[in-house]
Amino acid sequence: MKKKLLIVSLCGAMLMMTGCGKIPKLKNGEEVAASIDGKKFTANDLFNEMKQYYGTSILVDMIDSYIANKEVKDSDEANAYADAQIKQLKQQYESGNMKFEDALINAGFENEKAYKEYVILSYKKDKVVEKYLESELTKEEIQKHYDEEIFGEITAQHILIKPDVADDATEEEKEEAEKKAKEKAEELIKKINDGEEFGKLAKENSDDEGTASEGGKLTFSKDQVVSEFWEAANKLKDKEVSKEPVKSTYGYHIILKNSQKEKPKLKDVESDIKDTLVANKISSDQQIKDKTWIKVREKYKLKIEDSSINKIYKNTKKSLED
Repeated sequence: MKKKLLIVSLCGAMLMMTGCGKIPKLKNGEEVAASIDGKKFTANDLFNEMKQYYGTSILVDMIDSYIANKEVKDSDEANAYADAQIKQLKQQYESGNMKFEDALINAGFENEKAYKEYVILSYKKDKVVEKYLESELTKEEIQKHYDEEIFGEITAQHILIKPDVADDATEEEKEEAEKKAKEKAEELIKKINDGEEFGKLAKENSDDEGTASEGGKLTFSKDQVVSEFWEAANKLKDKEVSKEPVKSTYGYHIILKNSQKEKPKLKDVESDIKDTLVANKISSDQQIKDKTWIKVREKYKLKIEDSSINKIYKNTKKSLED
């Protein structure tokens, strides 16, 4: 990234100097960028060399920046995002006794303003991708997610029994701790079935410090708990207690399902579903942003006039599409 930014800066500087007439010219009118030992390197030499190695990526960045600013005109959200990112990075560097300004320079940014502009542009580019991917979502995809992933919130109580395992425990010690935790959970289920009050047992036994004092009470949707916990709770009837301890990465759970709200209507959650589906597509394919930008450029009827740059672009496009 540093090399790329440096080259872009050099291009900008060269154009500015050309416009101001600060670069000497040869007799044929070519501008001289540098000279050594009688050898003169012209602006055309410099441009052709940079075009050969970096021209395609720089041109594509320029095109994408134009599209991003055209598609995302309101910069307030992007500004807020950039400010939050910079604040977080500053805190990280300060906590490590490092200077944020030095880190920016090492990354190729002249100052904080330049970095903020980069973050804003990156944010806008991501928004263009998200917008395009959302436009490609089908009604069938949205309906499938709604049918399979959207449920009403559950109000329940639970008791968590964690295996008592030391960090340096052996495999045998871990297995023994797991066994004891499960046996304790099974004993508590028996006590509940024999009539003992769930909330009282939760206060006395649960290892979940966040809910134990409230008798294990919690309200949650599917994305707020681990999958094992959700699947077990969702299958229970109202006022039913899990028949067996539910194992998760936290330990063993005993669940009392109190109630579950009705499933929300599709129209009320459609926007959230779209956000989720787009996020899933992005996280599941590392190249999806590059692939999407190819489609976005085609939507804008991109035509690369330079034959050498166009050849490289087409090869890159083909490698992504294969």
